[in-house]
Amino acid sequence: MIHAHPHPPAARSPLPPDGDEALRSRGIQRTTLIAIATNALLSLAQITVGLFANAFSLVADAAHTLSDLVTDVLVLFAGRRGADPADASHPYGHGRIETVTTMLLGAVLAAVGIGFLWSSGLRLQHMDALPELHPAALAMALLTLAAKEGLFRYTLAAARRLKAPLLEANAWHARSDAASSLVVAIGIGGSLAGYPFLEPLAAALVGFLIMGMGIRLSWQAVRELIDTGLSEDELARLRETIEATPGVIGLHDVRTRRMAGRVLCDAHVQVEPRLTVSEGHRVSDEVYLHVRAAHPEIQDMLVHIDPEDDGGSRAAPVGPLPARKDVAAAVGQLLGRDAPAPLRIQIHYLGKRIDVEVLLPAAAATAVPAGQAETLSRHTEAWLEAHAEYRSIRFFQQIAP
Repeated sequence: MIHAHPHPPAARSPLPPDGDEALRSRGIQRTTLIAIATNALLSLAQITVGLFANAFSLVADAAHTLSDLVTDVLVLFAGRRGADPADASHPYGHGRIETVTTMLLGAVLAAVGIGFLWSSGLRLQHMDALPELHPAALAMALLTLAAKEGLFRYTLAAARRLKAPLLEANAWHARSDAASSLVVAIGIGGSLAGYPFLEPLAAALVGFLIMGMGIRLSWQAVRELIDTGLSEDELARLRETIEATPGVIGLHDVRTRRMAGRVLCDAHVQVEPRLTVSEGHRVSDEVYLHVRAAHPEIQDMLVHIDPEDDGGSRAAPVGPLPARKDVAAAVGQLLGRDAPAPLRIQIHYLGKRIDVEVLLPAAAATAVPAGQAETLSRHTEAWLEAHAEYRSIRFFQQIAP
């Protein structure tokens, strides 16, 4: 059995994984910095206009926007730390930092949605307490709504391009802010038009949507943290890619798990049972390259090479099979003291029994005479009858040195 290294030589890979992660990290940081600048400017404008227009809902929305700056800084930190290379304590890298941050942001979204529901109930009970508003408040609310919706679409596009669930969570957080601004705009517009009940009704609807999105994002992060694998359809496509690789004759025990924007995979691949170690390793490299070409999201793969079990019908013995030193001693016993020392002894552990192939030198002085070869064959057959753990022992002689 052969365990292939998870990373073939860099020269054989289209792009170095570290380079991909660095580009992805820079994209996450650039998008987050734009979000931070936008939220800072909006919160300052909302507070100024809200105080001027006696629109306390704008001031509250500004406080909500300021809270986004905290989450944006958290995203920026996670984007940088998540791209850190693997080390002794984190052999698979630091991608789970993004996952944990996504879970926290999802929880914040759910809390914001519940807050909208609670607030809408309170406003329905105290609609007569709403103050008179200046029309400038409506203009600011609409401007904030447009800016937040634009920020949402920009961040969501970047999240899908970079395959960053962390950014997607932050994008939907921006959408929750747009919804908050929509609620403020509807409330202000309704107050100016004489229909103040529109604000709490809109707040309730948006609260349900935001709460559902937060729960979904948090649940996705939790599934990733407990190593939930790929879907059945994704696994079926992955199996087809592996089984189509030349040299692969069987496949079992395919395991996958997600880590931020990438997938880790382990697979047991069956090959012809008498391949050499180096040829089996070559098959594992071919499997890795085929999978990376067809499934770019799989960036780390461990291929375990198994020989196809072609054992015969003879019952296998109970207990461990002989090690190489024991096999070498048995071969020496069969050849005798005066026989040439073998050039190579090749052992195949198949079907819980072993086949042995022995290569002898070709020099005339050490060649096995025909009569001795016939005696050796009969002696070997009798010896095999008494040693059930051996299926066969075959002797070959080198034609030329």
